[in-house]
Amino acid sequence: MCVHCCQEKLSCLICALCIVMLWTRHLVMVYMFVISLGLTFLSHWSNVSALAIMENSPCILEDVLSMNTTRLLDTGSVVVAIAPHVVAQWFMGMLFAYIHLGPRYTILQKAMPVIFASPIILATLPLKPRMLKYLPLVADAVPLMLTKITLLISAMDAGKTVYNGYQYAMNFVSNFGLSALIENEWQRLNVPSVLRVFWTIRITQGFVSMMLRDEVNTTNILPTLQTLLVDGCGTLTAVLGMTSVISVISHYIGKAFQWYLLTFDNEEEKSLGTVSAVLFYILALQTGLTSLAPDKRFVRLCRNLSLLITALLHFIHNIVSPILMSLSAARNPSRKRHFRALTVCAFLVLAPICLLVALWRRHSPSTWLLAVTAFSVEVVVKVLVSLATYTLFLLDACRQTFWEKLDDYLYYVRAFGNSIEFCFGILLFFNGAWILVFESAQNATGGAIRAIMMCIHAYFNIWCEARAGWSVFMKRRSAVHKISTLPEATPAQLHAFDDVCAICYQEMHSAKITRCRHFFHGVCLRKWLYVQDRCPLCHEIMMYTDRTDVTDPNAIQQQEQAAPVPIRNREDNALDNRSRSTDENNSSSSTSASLLSSSSGSSATAAVGSVSSSLGSSNYTMASTTAHPSQTAANSTSASTTSTTAAVATAAASNTTHSFRFSPDLDVQD
Repeated sequence: MCVHCCQEKLSCLICALCIVMLWTRHLVMVYMFVISLGLTFLSHWSNVSALAIMENSPCILEDVLSMNTTRLLDTGSVVVAIAPHVVAQWFMGMLFAYIHLGPRYTILQKAMPVIFASPIILATLPLKPRMLKYLPLVADAVPLMLTKITLLISAMDAGKTVYNGYQYAMNFVSNFGLSALIENEWQRLNVPSVLRVFWTIRITQGFVSMMLRDEVNTTNILPTLQTLLVDGCGTLTAVLGMTSVISVISHYIGKAFQWYLLTFDNEEEKSLGTVSAVLFYILALQTGLTSLAPDKRFVRLCRNLSLLITALLHFIHNIVSPILMSLSAARNPSRKRHFRALTVCAFLVLAPICLLVALWRRHSPSTWLLAVTAFSVEVVVKVLVSLATYTLFLLDACRQTFWEKLDDYLYYVRAFGNSIEFCFGILLFFNGAWILVFESAQNATGGAIRAIMMCIHAYFNIWCEARAGWSVFMKRRSAVHKISTLPEATPAQLHAFDDVCAICYQEMHSAKITRCRHFFHGVCLRKWLYVQDRCPLCHEIMMYTDRTDVTDPNAIQQQEQAAPVPIRNREDNALDNRSRSTDENNSSSSTSASLLSSSSGSSATAAVGSVSSSLGSSNYTMASTTAHPSQTAANSTSASTTSTTAAVATAAASNTTHSFRFSPDLDVQD
């Protein structure tokens, strides 16, 4: 019996999904067919009810012929009792004639109201009771016949529609993929709006019912709200509706912060609603929200919302962080934008602290409270790291000379923040393991989902980030070691060179000399070594391959003699005899290019896996290389990347000792 019921439910679900996925035109036709069929059965019920009233009553025809107005107009008379049935039959007949999909003959269309009301009309005649029982069936024969004809006519069209839909889906999948088809159908069917309407109607119905029972007054507003929220997440469909509502709220929260920050193109804000919805629904599934008792369900709902709030704070930080970097990099004089970004940062510091104070005062220590605490502290750490980076960039903008230690300071600040986040990731992994082993025994589905989320968290947020951080650390260590083997330029050499760094276009008060005799800032060259070991200008191997003391002038002279001598023409010799002037325009564009851009941020998928694994954490990077602020602002929400193209373009356009300028007194024709 249970298997039979499950099969029926599954069949109904499949039919409902097929109907919902129809195009609007076909969906309207299905609704018209269902309504016409429903009108037929409703008319039959109304006729049977009216005949039951007239069965033991005096004959209405005799009262009409005898003009017995007293009995006809009596409030308890049969005429007054059957009058609503007659009116209803007449309107149902007119509606059926308008919406049915069968043959539309003019006479039949006009006679349809009379056909629907014919059993009641004929019952006024002095007919035998046995004949009266069959009058509703006779009246139903015409609409049922039209409905059957509609089925026969539409069967072929329905088959063609199903086949065409199948062909369309297969072509779409072959061209764009299955995920694109699902997304397209999701938007076409407008599923979130449908779920929101369903949830709103459900909550409104519950509220109206409570008002009719006089359970709503000014003294029990909070209990009423609690009851409505508990009822709003009682089933999986209701949870989907609540998820859709939370998605809209999160989306507009992101919009509000975006408006306040005066920015209107941010990928984090676009994905905020979607990720919040997915996160809330996964939390509801893995905590078994629908299977809990009403009082426990409300407590669990509040805990899930607390975790969701911390996730929203992470997303808001991902919105404001690149704005801070762009303001510091562009040296934006607008104090209004700086003030707004800093106030959002202050909010991101104070909001988690206030949340933690309120939660720790009202609740005893537990696994979910530990997760909320870890996420909140992580938000504060991220904001402090962003503010420290912002401050360093502003100090660099105020300096008149090149700040070689800036890269080291940024590296230490970000490495500290990312290390703290990585430690929180490990802590939350063990916290989720504790919940999985000791607190999820009664919820098999939730335990399975939690185990999957923990695996995702362990791979992406711990293993991948640890491997990436270690790789960056080793690259930096190797680059520092290579830079230490290069000779430092003396003040006399810098004066003779009298040019800017070919990588950053900044003046050089200190420089490193490569094996090919090119001068670069040590920090710029170190970033270049993250990419490759060849010179940005001549593509020769930069490092000294022997153990000779490169600071020895004799060794340097021997290496210069061993180097190949290029073929020079008359113009080259003339140019070498003239002094070179520094191009001030090139020096002013010192922030136009950078060698390596590396920054860490949370993606939408990682955020879901992070909070859900407990419940999870955001992306962690043990260490990251430091880019120029303009590049950092552009890539603050992406994974670690290397911009070798920008470096090559910069080197090609750089002003170096090998860049020749024709003098006006040279005899060179165009």
